[in-house]
Amino acid sequence: MDRTDYPTSDSPKLTARQQQILDLVQSAIERTGAPPTRAEIAAELGFKSANAAEEHLQALARKGVIELVGGTSRGIRLRSDTLRALNASRNKQFSLPLPGLMQLTLPLVGRVAAGSPILAQEHVDKTYGVEATLFARQPDYLLRVRGMSMRDAGILDGDLLAVQKASDARNGQIVVARLGDEVTVKRLHRTRHGVELLPENPDFQPIVVGPGDAFELEGIAVGLIRNHMMM
Repeated sequence: MDRTDYPTSDSPKLTARQQQILDLVQSAIERTGAPPTRAEIAAELGFKSANAAEEHLQALARKGVIELVGGTSRGIRLRSDTLRALNASRNKQFSLPLPGLMQLTLPLVGRVAAGSPILAQEHVDKTYGVEATLFARQPDYLLRVRGMSMRDAGILDGDLLAVQKASDARNGQIVVARLGDEVTVKRLHRTRHGVELLPENPDFQPIVVGPGDAFELEGIAVGLIRNHMMM
């Protein structure tokens, strides 16, 4: 299959550069749970300025491949049909003939405040059936985000964060962390002196984990479902 073609006949054709940027966005989301900034795209592909990256992103948005969220540095979202097409093209040989086998049943566990941490609810609010092809890595549960501290990572109030259970994570990944009885979504930053949980919104302060603090990782963000998709 040509890299500029999607698996479906009615999908838009992309230029080689547009496909390169789309692959870069997908790769960043897989690695860190968040899309790249315009500046990061420009640096990776050798553009002279972030404006060149913005022009290509706008073209991808016009073709219906991505969605752009205004006012955020990482406001790039892959559309659900784009994710399905990308994953189908990469894993075509493993495709299953029965649609039901591609469904995940994911519990919506508690509530997570993306602004300031709140007490996590211990029960499952409800269960959702979600297409497995929406995610590059299989999640174990969903968390509804409350607040705007991760706004610039494209994670907004009311979104459902897909989380894979994990007790460890790489530096820079977006994680679900527990501090005592409180749960929060932040970007993990390890230093020589310990751990910091960084927001993606300048209106919020980092959380510094002290030596005696009860801290553990609950999981890693592996995807996001827009709030309106589950209504």
